[in-house]
Amino acid sequence: MDLNALPFDAEEMLAGLEPWVRCESPTFDAAAVNRMMDLAAHDLAIAGARVERIPGRMGLGDCVRARFPHPQGDAPGILVLAHFDTVHPIGTLQALPFRREGERCYGPGIWDMKGGNYLALEAIRVLQRTGIATPLPVTVLFTSDEEIGSPSTRELIEAEAARHRYVLVPEPALSDGGVVSGRYAIARFNLLARGTPSHAGARLADGRSAIRLMAQRLIEIEAMTGEDCTFSVGVIRGGQWVNCVASQCSAEALSMAKRQADLDHGVARMLALNQGGGELAFQVERGVTRPVWEPGEGTMALYAQARTLAAQLGIELTHKSVGGGSDGNFTGAMGIPTLDGLGLEGGGGHTLQEHIVVTSLARRGRLMAGLLATLGVD
Repeated sequence: MDLNALPFDAEEMLAGLEPWVRCESPTFDAAAVNRMMDLAAHDLAIAGARVERIPGRMGLGDCVRARFPHPQGDAPGILVLAHFDTVHPIGTLQALPFRREGERCYGPGIWDMKGGNYLALEAIRVLQRTGIATPLPVTVLFTSDEEIGSPSTRELIEAEAARHRYVLVPEPALSDGGVVSGRYAIARFNLLARGTPSHAGARLADGRSAIRLMAQRLIEIEAMTGEDCTFSVGVIRGGQWVNCVASQCSAEALSMAKRQADLDHGVARMLALNQGGGELAFQVERGVTRPVWEPGEGTMALYAQARTLAAQLGIELTHKSVGGGSDGNFTGAMGIPTLDGLGLEGGGGHTLQEHIVVTSLARRGRLMAGLLATLGVD
């Protein structure tokens, strides 16, 4: 198979991707995520997939599972695993409109990871149009809550992955166009400080500020960052009236480590910050976690195949383990050969500069198609 001859057209792909990017889908807006799932389900059905809608849980959006017809039926095959939720709230299109500027195209969620989702679907369609059968059955699973750690979908992801031989994750490519062969362990924490309220003007000395306590703890938490484990606080909420000493303040923290043992030690350090009794109290509650994914023999064999295919396209495909979680953490930790970072080149993820490199649409589409068309060949 000549990968360079596969009929991918970057301009046509960009036109097809545009409606997906214009359909804003922040994680916590289940109705918005479901509108995006509607678009994807429609496109998957047209491509010939048997589409199932899986209702959301925990107040979050639905998932879509699509199985493509294959002579082997539901035998273990290839799972394309991706998410449609984004960090961008509704209205971001006003500040970050879908627009083309030279070889860059901008838009909320276009790089992380709607562009990668679209190239995966296009890879399947191109193989269909050219009459190239995949040796293994292909299933696509689009999920709804990856950006918050996949609390409602982890069980579904792991159950589906267990029925497959390979997992391909079209998350964004590395900065040099490489792929991801492992990811660090991640833990989230919910923090709560409690104090004593008082009138900030007339009785300031009678109060004990929860905001002040939280500020002190946040400095301590971030100071715990070292070579083995990082700690950061990304969300904080506190107070209601400026003339009232705040009795409550909440925050969310994130810890990341290359090794599971280091993360476990970091979790213990965080939980040790719990403080009860008296006029001030501080509570640390462990939230969702992602296990460390260390590349095993199966993943490295999968990478070797991808590297060989990329060479046909004139690409020197690198790989490495990285921070920043994905649902590949779960499947990789299960020991299922998993290759992540198969999505588009670009940058500015989670910011108002999020963009893709347009020319990477066809190039990365060919790489994905090559994997789908050769995995399972003895």
